[in-house]
Amino acid sequence: MRNGRETSLRPTRRLTALAVAGALAFTTPAFAETAPLDTQSAAPAASALERLPSFADLVEKVNPAVVSIRVDEEVTATAPAVPDLPFPPGSPFEKFFRDLQPQGPDGKPRSRHATALGSGFLISADGYIVTNNHVVGDGKDITVIRDDGSEMKAELIGKDSKTDLALVKVESKKPLPYVVFGDSENVRVGDWVLAVGNPFGLGGTVTTGIVSARGRQIGAGPYDDFIQIDASINKGNSGGPTFDVHGNVVGVNTAIFSPTGGSVGIGFAIPSSIAKNVVAQLKDKGKVTRGWLGVTIQQVDDEVASSLSLDKPRGALVAQVGEGSPAEKAGIKTGDVIVDVNGKKMEDVRAVSRTVADLEPESDAKLVVWRDGREKTIGVRIGTFPENPQMAAATEPGAEPEAVTTESLGLALADSPDGVIVKSVDPASDAAEKGIQPGDIVVKVSGRDVKKPADVVAGVEEANKAKKSSVLLLLRSDNQQRFVALTLQKS
Repeated sequence: MRNGRETSLRPTRRLTALAVAGALAFTTPAFAETAPLDTQSAAPAASALERLPSFADLVEKVNPAVVSIRVDEEVTATAPAVPDLPFPPGSPFEKFFRDLQPQGPDGKPRSRHATALGSGFLISADGYIVTNNHVVGDGKDITVIRDDGSEMKAELIGKDSKTDLALVKVESKKPLPYVVFGDSENVRVGDWVLAVGNPFGLGGTVTTGIVSARGRQIGAGPYDDFIQIDASINKGNSGGPTFDVHGNVVGVNTAIFSPTGGSVGIGFAIPSSIAKNVVAQLKDKGKVTRGWLGVTIQQVDDEVASSLSLDKPRGALVAQVGEGSPAEKAGIKTGDVIVDVNGKKMEDVRAVSRTVADLEPESDAKLVVWRDGREKTIGVRIGTFPENPQMAAATEPGAEPEAVTTESLGLALADSPDGVIVKSVDPASDAAEKGIQPGDIVVKVSGRDVKKPADVVAGVEEANKAKKSSVLLLLRSDNQQRFVALTLQKS
C-alpha cells in the first residue's frame, strides 16, 4: 500500500534474541468531568491521577496467560550465486567470496540457523496456546517462554495459512493460567482495547488504544475481516492477544501497516469470531476444513445492481461456476446474485465467502439468488474446499475476422473460435476505465449468451429500449470470468 511514500503491510514477526512475554489489562475507565474551581471551598481539588484510568488490575489478571514464542528453524539460502573472481587459488580473498556463495562446495544450497520471535496466549489449563501461522512457519523447534521466565518445549498441533492462525501445546504437571475468547461481533469502533506481546524481543509489553475500524481487508487472505486498532504493536507482537475491558480476547494481533517496520498506530487483529472456529478445528483435527460451492464471485456495485434491477448493492455476483462443482450440480448459474445463505442476509462478497466457508462439508444449505429480476431459492449440498480448486478452463482466442464497432460501449468487437473478442477499446471510454482490454472475451450481455458481435449490439439496444443506464457484460480473460457494468452513452 502507498500513502505518499512507500509503505507495506508487515507481519509482526521478529528474528532476534528473545525475552520473556507479558500481558495487558485494564478496568473500565471513569472520566470525571472538569468543574470550575470553587474559590470559596477549603477542600483541595481532586488529584489528576485519581481521574485517569488504570489498567493495572487487568494486566495483573491476564499477564500469566500471555507468552513469548521462540521458533528455531533452518533457512535455505536463495541469494544469487557470486560470480567467479580472478583471485589466485588459496587466496584469502577467494575464500572470503566463496563463503558468500549460496551453494556449498558440494553444489547444494547452504542453510543457516534462524530464530523467529512472536507472541501467543494460553486458552486452556492443559496447555493449548494460540499464535500466528507465520510465527511458527516451518520451524520444528518451538519454545514457549512464560511471564516468569520459565521455558517450555511446545508441539505444533496445527496451522491455517488462510487465517494466519496456529495452535501449539505445552505439557505441564500443574494447571496453567489461561484467558478466554470474547465476542468480537460486539466490539465497536471507539471501544478501548489492550494489546500485549513481545515487540522487538523486549519481552512482556502492554499497550492500549481503541478500535479504529472494523472489517478491514489487507490482502492477507480470502477471509480478510480484520479489526484495526491503534494500540501500538510491532514486530514480535504477532500471535499476541487484543483484550477488551473485561479481559476477554477479542482479537489475535497479526500485522501492522508501516513504512518503516515500526508502529505508526495502524495494527490489525484477527477477530475472535473467526479465531474461535479455526482454533476449535485445529484442536480437534489438526487442520481446517471449509465449505465449498465452487464459484467465482465478485462485488455488486451500484451499476451492477442497476443493470440487474436489484434494489441495492448486496450479495455476491456469480462470475463463474466450476465444472462438476456443488454449485453446478445445484443449478446455480453465472449471473446469479447470492443474497441469502441459510436465512442470513448477505451484504457483500466477504459475507458470502466467510459464511459458505463456515458451513460443514457435506451439509445441506439453502441459498437465495437473484435471477431474472426475482429471488429464487436453491438447495445445495456443500462440498469440501479442495487444496487447489480449479475453475473451468477456456482456450486461447484464435484469429478473428474484421471487427464490429459498438460505439455506445467504446468497444470494437470481432468473432473468434471462443466467442466475441474485444479488438480495441476507446481509451476515453467507461470500458477502458473499468479495465476492459483487447483480447478479453465477451461471454454474456445482460444475462444472455453471446455468439457473435451482433448479439452484443442487440443486447445494448435492448438495454437502451428498457431505459437502463448501464449494461452488464460477462468477460473472460486468462481463464477467469468477471462482470463489468458499462454506462451507456446516450445519443
